[in-house]
Amino acid sequence: MEHALYRLLDEQRIPYQRFEHPPVYTCEEAARLIPELPGAECKNLFLCDAKGRRHFLVAVPANAGVDIKALGETLEAKGLRFASPERLKKYLGLEPGSVTLLAAVNDRDHQVEVVVDEALWVREAILCHPLVNTATLSMPVEGLARLLAHTGHAPRVIAVPRRD
Repeated sequence: MEHALYRLLDEQRIPYQRFEHPPVYTCEEAARLIPELPGAECKNLFLCDAKGRRHFLVAVPANAGVDIKALGETLEAKGLRFASPERLKKYLGLEPGSVTLLAAVNDRDHQVEVVVDEALWVREAILCHPLVNTATLSMPVEGLARLLAHTGHAPRVIAVPRRD
């Protein structure tokens, strides 16, 4: 899966820098184990509505606390909650700890809506896992936007509501 992602990035001429590191499962572990890399660190959430009909891949700055209830109201998704590991596997082909914007490439049926916080989208580059949590890619936002558009997942860029 990871190799197919690199092939796609190369085919689409999307530049990236790759950095290998020990497995990381949280933003705190990443901050501790990964050296300073060029790009905005982000936190990725895989969410679904109460009935499990709508799914969202949400990216926010790594230090942002998300008000999930308010986000649900913004997205008009009642009962927004974290999706199960089973849903993560089914819709994005990922294991917990590997959630990334790049997983949109695995959603060929367009069941997942991509949401990006505007604070990330104005940065020069964003750091993303390449479908595994043992590496990080630094990608220009413009390249990430082209990749998401190519997969049919043009992101909804909004001010994601914060938790105090």
